[in-house]
Amino acid sequence: MSHSLGLYVCDLHVHIGAAGNGKPVKVTASRDLTFAHIAAECVERKGVDLVGIVDCGSPAVIRDIERLLDAGEMVQLTGGGLRYRDQVTVILGSEIETREPGGGISHHVSYFPTLGRLKAFSAEMERHITNPNLSSQACGLSARELCDIALQHEALFIPAHCFTPHKSVYGACAERAADLLGEYWASIPAIELGLSADADLADRLDELADKTFVANSDAHSLPRIAREYNVLELGSPDFAELQQALWRQDGRRVAANFGLDPRLGKYHRTCCEVCRWIARGEPPVLQCEQCGSTNVTRGVLDRIVQIADHDGPQPPAHRAPYQYQVPLQFVPGVGAVVMARLLNRFGSEMAVLHQATHQELGETVGAKVAGLIIQAREGTLPLEPGGGGKYGRALRDGPGQIRLPGL
Repeated sequence: MSHSLGLYVCDLHVHIGAAGNGKPVKVTASRDLTFAHIAAECVERKGVDLVGIVDCGSPAVIRDIERLLDAGEMVQLTGGGLRYRDQVTVILGSEIETREPGGGISHHVSYFPTLGRLKAFSAEMERHITNPNLSSQACGLSARELCDIALQHEALFIPAHCFTPHKSVYGACAERAADLLGEYWASIPAIELGLSADADLADRLDELADKTFVANSDAHSLPRIAREYNVLELGSPDFAELQQALWRQDGRRVAANFGLDPRLGKYHRTCCEVCRWIARGEPPVLQCEQCGSTNVTRGVLDRIVQIADHDGPQPPAHRAPYQYQVPLQFVPGVGAVVMARLLNRFGSEMAVLHQATHQELGETVGAKVAGLIIQAREGTLPLEPGGGGKYGRALRDGPGQIRLPGL
């Protein structure tokens, strides 16, 4: 019997900074990123219903999960996934780095229905990874080989941040994912867009027409959780329903992606590694416009234009709307004190970004900051594009507008 459907907020790419024993897991992530802190952030500040934690394959993290299960703080759901304190569903994920024979490197996340499947996968990957306790480690396998192993363990396999220049399918490995993944491409329901891309850009590639798009935060700190997220239409917040949504089965679906305007992403435009100039010209820019150097980090926009099948988006009928948002951290004037006031008044960042009225915001943080938050919501806050590892930024004034399609 089918459940009645409801809407759930989901961020499928969050890192663990440190295990319960204090040892690092994701070296570049905040040590505050623990299971307990992630769950609290999702429930108390962000309004997230499902969170994909992508370092669960680490043996140290598996031991933490088992302790939480033994203590009754976490329970395994019949439909897959773990429920933490009956407040948020944890989807067990493992992000791993692959290398192609030609040298290209890409990241992929495998999501598992049960702890048992995750443990079996982790045990097998220990044969391929030098230090399995650390996140996103190189495994020495190709993407096809890793996908084969993941599918044997009933995983959902999703290429991560697909267009970023250093470690992704399109950014570093191939012009077509189908060429890279071969017969496994048909077994992949979705791709992760990454912070510097959006649905309109990705829908210039014909081979992505039958794939679902997900927008995730790739959070390396607690405040970054849900800076990009998805609204899913599900019968219940568990793995089986998530799987159906990504495959668009039985009415389950991704109803909307919420993400940064790509210009705020840190790899949106080509950046010169000599003089640090960020491209401003018509894409694709593959050589520095300022000093002429060809030692550049190619931007996501520039790469997509370079390999696109179409000059503009050709979205399929099933494509979910991509709703642009500027996270409060990017809004000028919103520091820790202002953020605390906003959360105390409105309960979550999502409520501030999408629901609070101009008057209510003004009463809470003053007219100037309230005006900037409303500008961000309406798509009129000027933006300076990012590139070369530097995030774009919102400006108090200047040219540029964010596109903000309706849901």
